[in-house]
Amino acid sequence: MPEERDRDPLDDRVDGRDETPTERADRNWNEVLQELRVLQTGTQILTGFLLALAFQPAFADLTAGQRSIYLLLVVVSALSAIIALAPVALHRVLFQQRAKAEVVSYGHAALITALFTVSVLIVGVVAFVFDVVVGDAAAWWALAILAVVIVVLWLVVPAILRARVRMGGAR
Repeated sequence: MPEERDRDPLDDRVDGRDETPTERADRNWNEVLQELRVLQTGTQILTGFLLALAFQPAFADLTAGQRSIYLLLVVVSALSAIIALAPVALHRVLFQQRAKAEVVSYGHAALITALFTVSVLIVGVVAFVFDVVVGDAAAWWALAILAVVIVVLWLVVPAILRARVRMGGAR
C-alpha cells in the first residue's frame, strides 16, 4: 500500500527525495537552523571582540574617525545578530500554526541578509584593526582584498556551481 508521501499531489519535485511537503519543510528548517548556528557563533565572537575593545586602555588613543568606524561596526554587529535571530523569533510566533514553509522561506531571506551584514562586519573589523595597527593605506588594502575574496567565495563560486548543477540536471 503506498504511503502518503507517494500519493501526495503537492510532491511534484523530481529531486530524488521521497518526502512530503511537510517533511521537506522540516528538513529545510533544520538546515536553516544549522546555518544560523554557524553564522551566530561567528557573529558572537566578533561582537565580543568589538565590545571588549572599548574597555582597553589604548581605546583612548583612537582618532575621532576610528571611533566612528568602531561604533558603526558595533551597530553592524548588533544588526547581524538581530537579523540572524529573526527566523527563530518568527518560528516562535508562528509555532504550531502550520506555517513551516513560510518560516523556512523567511529564514532563507534572513540568512542571505545576515550573510551580507556579516561580510560587511568581517571586512570592517579587519580593516579597522589594520587601520589602528598599521595605518590607513593598509586598512584599504585589507578591505579590498577581503571584499574580493568574499565576492568570489560567496557569490562567484556558488553561481558557477549552481549553473553546472542546472546544466548537469538536464541529463
